[in-house]
Amino acid sequence: MAYDYDLFVIGAGSGGVRASRIAAGHGARVGICEDYRVGGTCVIRGCVPKKLLVYGSKFAHEFDDAAAYGWSLGERTHSWSVLRDNVQQEVDRLNGVYLRLLEGAGVKLHMGRGRLLDRHTVEVGGETFTADKILVATGGRPEVPPIPGHECAITSNEAFHLPDPLPRRITIVGGGYIAVEFAGVFNGLGCEVDLVLRRDRVLRGFDEECRTFVHEALAKSGIRMRTETQIVGIESANGKAPFQLRTGNGAVFETDLVMYATGRVANTAGIGLEKVGVQLDKAGAIAVDEWSRTTCENIWAVGDVTDRINLTPVAIMEGHCFADTVFGNRPRKPDHRNVPSAVFCQPELATVGLTEEEASRTLGKLRVYTAAFRPMKYTLTGGEQRTFMKLIVEAATDKVVGVHMVGDDAAELIQGLAVAVKAGATKAQFDATVGIHPTAGEEFVTMRTARPEPAPRKVAAE
Repeated sequence: MAYDYDLFVIGAGSGGVRASRIAAGHGARVGICEDYRVGGTCVIRGCVPKKLLVYGSKFAHEFDDAAAYGWSLGERTHSWSVLRDNVQQEVDRLNGVYLRLLEGAGVKLHMGRGRLLDRHTVEVGGETFTADKILVATGGRPEVPPIPGHECAITSNEAFHLPDPLPRRITIVGGGYIAVEFAGVFNGLGCEVDLVLRRDRVLRGFDEECRTFVHEALAKSGIRMRTETQIVGIESANGKAPFQLRTGNGAVFETDLVMYATGRVANTAGIGLEKVGVQLDKAGAIAVDEWSRTTCENIWAVGDVTDRINLTPVAIMEGHCFADTVFGNRPRKPDHRNVPSAVFCQPELATVGLTEEEASRTLGKLRVYTAAFRPMKYTLTGGEQRTFMKLIVEAATDKVVGVHMVGDDAAELIQGLAVAVKAGATKAQFDATVGIHPTAGEEFVTMRTARPEPAPRKVAAE
């Protein structure tokens, strides 16, 4: 009992809360600190409120489709303040759930920013606490590049709290999942949206065919895609709208709101890591081994602060594995293979396993199966929405090593197929599975013809 706690957790997001609860369940005395609200990025200003905004924005498209099914609708209006405030009420409710979970597990919460004074001492709000072991789970935060006028821009943190009415013109800078998700939200809510990205397409790192499919669909939806463009300055007469955006090629355009979604960085600054010898990687994230242990033997780290796979369920898995290993006498490493993920853009993208490009680099011969079609829902409406599906199979083993989808309910479908990929299912087993008709999902078990292999490149004679 030389320490106040057996474990002290810095950061009460998804990973930190899970780790603290499991450790307490194993009998550890656990303290945790948080400087804002319990629940972390996902619950407070990320996955949950963002998905609710996505739902809200989709009604505009549903109303358009309803007429073909015999529904007559009167004048349509939307109140941003109603949606915004209802979303925040749900955030408040979930914050309360997380608080009760900690209390029920016997974890002591200390509100305030945690800072390491030495390997076993944490300062929170002027108080100090000692612990045998420490877990850092401080997550990440959005970063805005220091261009002239950057203080005029917002990030995803502020996007949930915009005043009513929404700006007529919104420019989102970035091509990653946060950028394309908010582009779809604001577009659906009636704003004129410009999406500015440095490269030729959105969603770098995802399967190339899927990227192209999403990019073209976003453009068709009315979002102005300003590709291969870099913002070098933001100007305003009084720090308020309208804003003049200067690009690297000398062009200037006007907007009423600028939102940056160009990346996130680990929350490692100012928490004393350098004092105790916790090493950071080149990107400023905490370097950890396969057990989530840092370079300081009694300090671990999980979640986005480690910049491994920055997804809430991954942080939860890492936190749970840490607690079982260190306090539960059940050593287990977090498994980062075949982690499914989704981008809630419109159309939705979801994936599990390898992209075709990754599989081509790491495996031998492949068989690739694709399907693109208009879903049944839109056959009456005449809508242009389409779905794209892709299976990547290792030829030598017949194992399905990648499954990708762009279209309605992609995340729901891929979550189920992720079990099959994780279990090592083969294409023959997919083929032997009877489809549910009529559904989009049946396409995954009825693809029979692999895409022709590209012709080998001719090598010029020397």
